[in-house]
Amino acid sequence: MKITHLSLISLLLTGIIFLPTSTTFGQKVLRVGVAGLTHDHVHNIMHQFKSGEVIIAGIAESDPQLIARYKKSYQLPDSLFYNSLPDLISHTHPDAVLAYNAISEHLGVVEICAPLHIPVMVEKPLATTVKDADRIAALAQQYHIQVLTNYETTWYNTNQQLYEMANANAIGEPRKMVAHDGHQGPKEIGCSTDFLNWLTDPIKNGGGASRDFGCYGADLMTWLMHGQAPIAVTAVFHHIKPSVYPKVEDDATILLDYPNATGIIEGSWNWPFSIKDWEVFGTTGYLHAVNDKVLQERTHQSYDSVAVHPAVYQDNIQYLADVLSGKTDPGNDLSSLPTNLIVVRILEAAGRSAKEGRRIPL
Repeated sequence: MKITHLSLISLLLTGIIFLPTSTTFGQKVLRVGVAGLTHDHVHNIMHQFKSGEVIIAGIAESDPQLIARYKKSYQLPDSLFYNSLPDLISHTHPDAVLAYNAISEHLGVVEICAPLHIPVMVEKPLATTVKDADRIAALAQQYHIQVLTNYETTWYNTNQQLYEMANANAIGEPRKMVAHDGHQGPKEIGCSTDFLNWLTDPIKNGGGASRDFGCYGADLMTWLMHGQAPIAVTAVFHHIKPSVYPKVEDDATILLDYPNATGIIEGSWNWPFSIKDWEVFGTTGYLHAVNDKVLQERTHQSYDSVAVHPAVYQDNIQYLADVLSGKTDPGNDLSSLPTNLIVVRILEAAGRSAKEGRRIPL
């Protein structure tokens, strides 16, 4: 039976909740709990739900205006909403919980889910402090659950192909990596007030642009370096728009020092347009993932566009399903816990470096 968006919504509104539990290929569709609605990335899971890629078993949110807004925007029934995550879990028993709340609240989600053996996927970055990240890792190990981190750039075909080519020695040994991630600013591009309230808070987000965008480069570089942490981190932060972002920095440059390579992370809320790119310079050539679709390669002889093939995973839901079924092992990939523990160490060291004006050894 094929269910269209309109028919699905109609069934939900009439209280007859009929949701498919498997795809046309017989693979189970995940039933997930949603922890919070304050992160604007939650729109992604809403669209995945409406297209039938995932089942939302329940949403834990206590803010009435947020609940009303999402109910109206996505025609969600009252039965999906719970005042707390424990209440949601006890009533719905989801396959996993996806966190769309402040970064400082990720630990609380894992503390609730881990003893119940429920896997968790959080939006980037994993945590605001190394202390919280280590506690998350300890809980994951104690209760044998997956705790994964979702980044938009993980699902870029170009990034996946750059990684494959670099590992195949297409450009020799990597020597320098540069990641540019940013936009005009979260307020300037129209992020919701609920999102801005914690995104621009030094405690709830851990910082400003350095955390919001610095995490992308730290994630990609840790991946390319096969889980190796840098020797040291040096950072310079700027506060260019204090009237707009009074509590946090809005521009960050972070230098990662490896034994035989250098990583440069540039994250900003001050650029004239949105950018998420990744450059890798090797001993024999250069690769540049310009965006999610364009990949360029330069050698001594040529400078060419590379035909980009689809990556194995195009979004977080299919990846999560395969991890939970045992089909895929996160290992040290972009979403894995080991990689993201290093990301948090890098970001915390960057904050210290910018504040103290010195190189921070790891």
